[in-house]
Amino acid sequence: MKRLLLIRHAKSSWDDPALADHERPLAPRGQKAAERIAEHLGASDASIDLVLCSSSRRTRETLERLSGAFGEAEVRVEDGLYGASAGDLLDRLHEVPEAVGGVAVIGHNPGIQDLTIELARDGRHVGRALKKFPTAAVAVLEFDAPWSGLANGDARLVDFTVPKDLD
Repeated sequence: MKRLLLIRHAKSSWDDPALADHERPLAPRGQKAAERIAEHLGASDASIDLVLCSSSRRTRETLERLSGAFGEAEVRVEDGLYGASAGDLLDRLHEVPEAVGGVAVIGHNPGIQDLTIELARDGRHVGRALKKFPTAAVAVLEFDAPWSGLANGDARLVDFTVPKDLD
């Protein structure tokens, strides 16, 4: 059984309108939300071997706060994940070596939400993820397909956590 965590970056700051979108940092609210999600993931034994993170500042800062939950996982920060569509994300997942059992992707909407919905064939959380995928939300999917053949409908959405769930 393979495991995929799809994580939307935490809330970013809009305090400096002169900053390029790629360079926006986390807002204080986002920092706290990412820390709560990190505690949740740490308590749930995320079993992640590889973390793929967008190169934007807000995703890298989210990763910094989550990194303790991923233990010794290999981390790759990739420019191609910035603003990636669901199709782009799926294409990247197809490149994951088959020996990898668990992957976390830290990225952006709408790609993260769209991929969650496309991959999930069932699970009690699908309706909730369809409705809204807020910042710092985590979708946990499980599937038996190989990474190279992962396709729409192959996974089951086993958990969907948003920071408000942890208040």
